[in-house]
Amino acid sequence: MTTVLITLVVYQAALLSLGWWARRRSTTTEGYFIGGRELGPWVAALSYAAGSSSAWSILGVSGIAFSQGISALWLLPGTLTGHLVVWFWMAPRLRSLSHSGRLLTLTDVLARDQDARWAKLTYRLSAIVILFSFVFYIAAQFQGAANTFTAVFDFDFVLALLVGAAVVLVYTLWGGFWAVSVTDALQAGLMLVAAVLLPVVALIEVGGFGALLAEAGSNADPYWQWLGGHSGWFALGFFLGMVSIGFGPLGQPHLLNRLMAMRSGREIALARRVALSWFVIVLSGMFVLGLCGHVLLVANAEPEQIFFTLAETLLPPVLTGVLIAAVLSAIMSTADSQLLVAGAAIHHDLARGAGPAYASRLAVAGVAVAAVVLALALPESIFSRVLFAWNALGAAFGPVVVARLLGWRLAGPSVPLAIALGFGLTVLFYSLPNGPGDLWERAVPFIAAFVTLLAARSSAK
Repeated sequence: MTTVLITLVVYQAALLSLGWWARRRSTTTEGYFIGGRELGPWVAALSYAAGSSSAWSILGVSGIAFSQGISALWLLPGTLTGHLVVWFWMAPRLRSLSHSGRLLTLTDVLARDQDARWAKLTYRLSAIVILFSFVFYIAAQFQGAANTFTAVFDFDFVLALLVGAAVVLVYTLWGGFWAVSVTDALQAGLMLVAAVLLPVVALIEVGGFGALLAEAGSNADPYWQWLGGHSGWFALGFFLGMVSIGFGPLGQPHLLNRLMAMRSGREIALARRVALSWFVIVLSGMFVLGLCGHVLLVANAEPEQIFFTLAETLLPPVLTGVLIAAVLSAIMSTADSQLLVAGAAIHHDLARGAGPAYASRLAVAGVAVAAVVLALALPESIFSRVLFAWNALGAAFGPVVVARLLGWRLAGPSVPLAIALGFGLTVLFYSLPNGPGDLWERAVPFIAAFVTLLAARSSAK
């Protein structure tokens, strides 16, 4: 435990040092929130990848594969489909639009070309959606960090939560967008190591892919069935619900601002290869790890703790420390990005840049405090809470972003109406009992909002 703790202390110190280094690049509002639009391909790709993954990619995917079985595989093509659309179609258009219009936030894209009345409503509504969703999202990340310290060191949960939140907040306040992006790139590298090392060791312990496939072929348990034991319409609903997660990346402000900040359109191709390769390796590795955990441990573990259980069982302390740092990386790389975007929603979108220079930092700190309170008052499954926020943001903003990049002219209140519809339906379906694959929550709100915009475009003609 001493070895593991020293590894983590060194890692946290490195993050704080990067935040201090980046503070000189964050003296202006544009520098603090979008890095002066000077992001290179490697940092853009890796920070995008780490920021999109969070605790759910390490703890969540391995946990759901451990508990639900081989049917969890459908998460992978579902998630990757959205990232393919982002990097092949959205990235060049969004970067060009951001640079030509000097757009600072994703909300600037949403409100573009609207008259003053509807633009004002779009800014306010978007800020509300971002703040509501990100408080839940960030709370899940802080909770994941606290769970990590509690599981490994038997720390007090409240103390672990406060320490983890404090580290993220400090380097985000110091260095802004550059600190967040560079630390996220570092964290993506650690996550990649974790997603290769531990699954390989676990797979060797199981006896290789052959032994894993033999276990699947000889077992009639729904755990080893491609559709999780569902049949007929329930099977179709399960499949569509799982792959509908791919709508999410199209509307995530903390991811799309990485594309807006890239310095050159010519560098997008390299960034695309790096980001998509990272996703394939990390998500596949965590899926395999969950299946191996089921074989090695049967069901005698908490799903979202399976990563720690296997790391402590199969690896020496130094490597365990590195992997735990990787989990904290996954958590911090999402929380810091979202804190920054939430601060921009308050300072830029709501207040329109009014107030003293330090107001943006105060906004970031306020969101962090709200997330800590939520994590303490209403703890919940990390996977569930992250998916809610992911779906809500994707359905609220994704259709409007797609419509903007298609060049649609949207009349009257269609943009704020689509945002409200996508977000409201997600909240409504989330409050109802779950269906197979959560199809309603993941697909219907996005489609309803997009159809609304399509109708408004038709009437505008």
